[in-house]
Amino acid sequence: MAAQRSNAPDLARGVMLLLIAIANVSFYLWGHDAPMTSAHPLDGTALDRALAAIAIVLVDARIYPMFAFLFGYGIVQFSRSRYERGVSEPAIRGMLFRRHWWLIAFGFVHALLLFAGDILGTYGIAGLILTAIFFSRSDTVLRITIWVILGVLAVGAVLMLGTAILVTALLPDPTAFTLEDDIMVSNADFMNGIASYGIAMLVRVGVWVVSAPGAVFGLTIPAAILLGMLAGRHAWLETFSSRITLGTVALWGIVIGALGGLLPALGYLGAVPFLEGSEWGTMGIAQVTGIAGGVGYAALFGLIGQRLPTPMTGIPRAIAAVGKRSLSCYLFQSLIFAPLLAAWGFGLGAQINTTAAFGIAFGVWLVSVVLASLLERRGARGPAEVLLRRLTAGKRGPAPAEPAERPVG
Repeated sequence: MAAQRSNAPDLARGVMLLLIAIANVSFYLWGHDAPMTSAHPLDGTALDRALAAIAIVLVDARIYPMFAFLFGYGIVQFSRSRYERGVSEPAIRGMLFRRHWWLIAFGFVHALLLFAGDILGTYGIAGLILTAIFFSRSDTVLRITIWVILGVLAVGAVLMLGTAILVTALLPDPTAFTLEDDIMVSNADFMNGIASYGIAMLVRVGVWVVSAPGAVFGLTIPAAILLGMLAGRHAWLETFSSRITLGTVALWGIVIGALGGLLPALGYLGAVPFLEGSEWGTMGIAQVTGIAGGVGYAALFGLIGQRLPTPMTGIPRAIAAVGKRSLSCYLFQSLIFAPLLAAWGFGLGAQINTTAAFGIAFGVWLVSVVLASLLERRGARGPAEVLLRRLTAGKRGPAPAEPAERPVG
């Protein structure tokens, strides 16, 4: 079966982990002047601010929809592999429910110990709800639901931006309603600027308890997961023939995503005076266009993966090895970032800025590539994948060895 494994999803997940590292590392840059709408510091050099602006355009609000799309895709792959082994639909549903409950548990522990911005809990909650409702529904039902959600998000984004512009126009000084620096803290300060590990742990759990389900009801993640499930049903990342080609989606998805990130980036740079003090109004546009950007990235790496030989060799094989162990590599990032950068650890986050932080993110991802490659040569899964697999199997016991475990993405 290993020879039949598709390149595309694993390669996409592998690159996704690099972009997630870049997206998350800024949340560890505490002690800097930063807007409440993002974790990117406003201080630093011109290079720091340029890199932050690029991340806002191309990474922020785009990578987690890509993550969600691949998660939905993985639900279908997981189910299909069990069907092919003769597992009944009720048993597969039970395995998926256990899998998602355990993802929530993994997310809770991740937030408790390391990172308040954990996304595993969000995907676990979304997986429980969407599997219960849509597992056996037709493609038509999925398509209608996706369009309705996207419509709601689009209307909400326009209303949010319009409200922000109206507030800015009516109030003589909208910035007067911003708290002073000694009272207001940035996202990074709140999440990683607390010196006491015990207090920081309580704060992280409090943030997670609110943000994990909140992200689900924000609808962006469910929309991307449903898109991934629909694409997975048609093996969209793995087949050349499709009514909507990967190339078309990659091009327009990434372009739309980037255009949607321009206004928040300009707001971060202070280049949109009419939104001064009301940059929050751009968040809705960033979120809804982020879905297009995330799916566009998935399509791009799917297209690349289709054109690589099977089995892959060299650098593509190493990156795909990370994708096969995405859960372990995702948690590995926090295992390095948190003690190195947070105030309760070595506190390096207060001493560096965006350029150095992105360099650390890239370095951590490279280490994960090396470790994943070593595991790949040994034919071993990642430790987190092994644990989740055993927990998912439940009383059935471990399932026969197979190459397609995709607990994250």
